[in-house]
Amino acid sequence: MKTSIWMALALVLVLEGLGPMFMPRAWRRMILAMTRLPDRLLHRFGGGLVVAGMVIYCMLSLHGNL
Repeated sequence: MKTSIWMALALVLVLEGLGPMFMPRAWRRMILAMTRLPDRLLHRFGGGLVVAGMVIYCMLSLHGNL
């Protein structure tokens, strides 16, 4: 279990690093656009990502051995 968490974290870091590595200008524009969004919208978006991640994690942990 511990290994899968670290592997998942490593994959997140790789995926997060692809944007700034291959498209730094577009990535910067996206970050600047996000800073202009209202806090409430960012809060909902972040909450949605957390819920989606938890659902995917639960689905894989329950049914991952198929």
